[in-house]
Amino acid sequence: VAAGLPAAASWADEGLRAEVLGRFPAAEAHQGVAVDRQHVYAIGSRSIGKYDKQSGRKLAAWESDDEQPLEHLNSGFVLEGKLYCAHSNYPHQPATSSVEIWDTATLEHVGNHSFGIYEGSCTWAVFREGAWWVALAHYNDKSNPADTNNRKTSLVKFDRKWRRLAGWVFPDELMARLSPYSTSGGVWSPEGQLHITGHDAPTLFVLQVPQAGSTLVPVAEIHGSTPGQGIAWDYDEGHVVYGINRKQHAVVKMRVPELSEQGAGAR
Repeated sequence: VAAGLPAAASWADEGLRAEVLGRFPAAEAHQGVAVDRQHVYAIGSRSIGKYDKQSGRKLAAWESDDEQPLEHLNSGFVLEGKLYCAHSNYPHQPATSSVEIWDTATLEHVGNHSFGIYEGSCTWAVFREGAWWVALAHYNDKSNPADTNNRKTSLVKFDRKWRRLAGWVFPDELMARLSPYSTSGGVWSPEGQLHITGHDAPTLFVLQVPQAGSTLVPVAEIHGSTPGQGIAWDYDEGHVVYGINRKQHAVVKMRVPELSEQGAGAR
């Protein structure tokens, strides 16, 4: 399952930057965002707003209730007319997780896949080449800085029926930079490079699947992106990524550099 790219020894920081193209207010923009051809879905812990991509006009909304008592939604991903959102019981222990599903036309909740108690808190789930790629996060204990639990965060690959196929961990250097939190968002570029965000840093960290071993390989950093949280790649617009600014309750559209086959250096 190698990414087909040569291994990189360390982060290649070449001053790459994201370009902000626009933004609009969205009350739900607290955890993440998802996109399809015409719409943007702003995701809060217990709410989702559907917005027109061009005008930013709000079209529909969903909120958690007693029948659907979801408490901590995270990133979202649109596939075949369905919105899939990572969900967990964070910050409660033991950690439980699920992927929750909505019909994008109506924002009706139509299903879920529950992991129960699994390998961590599900913070993002994206689909690529017939498989789900899911981040299962761990966090450091803020009261005990010596605790390095966030290094247990993993990327797990599942088939369409949620059967586990493979798993990787993130580089120790990256998890130290994300401490005490973990990865909050992740997307694949059209070239097959994994772009992830942390909790609050305005940086996209680019990685690739290793040719050997179990640790994802650093490729590059892209600065000037939205300050962490869930992101979405707009595959209809080339190298355009959507994110959120949770302090401003805004959806942000940005263009990111297209990386060379070696990862470092923009085309």
